Amino acid sequence: MLDSPEEIAALQRLLDAAYEGSTEHLRNIITDPRRLDAQNLVDLLTGMRTLNLATVTAHDEPRISAVDGHFLHTRWVFTTSGTAAKARHLRARPAASISYVDGERIGVFSHGQVEFLTTEHPDFGEIEAHLTKHYGSSPSSWGPEIVYCRLQPTWMVGYAFDKAALLDEKTAR
Repeated sequence: MLDSPEEIAALQRLLDAAYEGSTEHLRNIITDPRRLDAQNLVDLLTGMRTLNLATVTAHDEPRISAVDGHFLHTRWVFTTSGTAAKARHLRARPAASISYVDGERIGVFSHGQVEFLTTEHPDFGEIEAHLTKHYGSSPSSWGPEIVYCRLQPTWMVGYAFDKAALLDEKTAR
């Protein structure tokens, strides 16, 4: 795990604030026994997860696509082609929503601002090393214009229909 105790504590504050400020409808679904805390998310979101990424076009039309996501330092990181529509959308309008859902087992929903990480960014080397280890090659080698993105969340909630079973399943592995 790359996540520091300070990052986990900050994520917990974000999760608590998002939950407390959410609608009654959401709180009726994500009841306390089904609510995932920051440590749960760090423990459960290891490896690559297929994320749903929502962006907005220049005409304010929503677009959704899938990306390979990694939960590093309590934030979603993903790469894509710099020529992809989602990259163009995010450059012009960095607000985005990301969800990870696996049936009723787990759901993580987040909103925030996407930042583009260049090779000069202080976190780029660690992210590049993680992704290279995972994929066996650097995403930078996959094409001429690969971009590295990270969602800085402003809202996030985590859900598990059967939290105890999900955590037991993770421990058993």
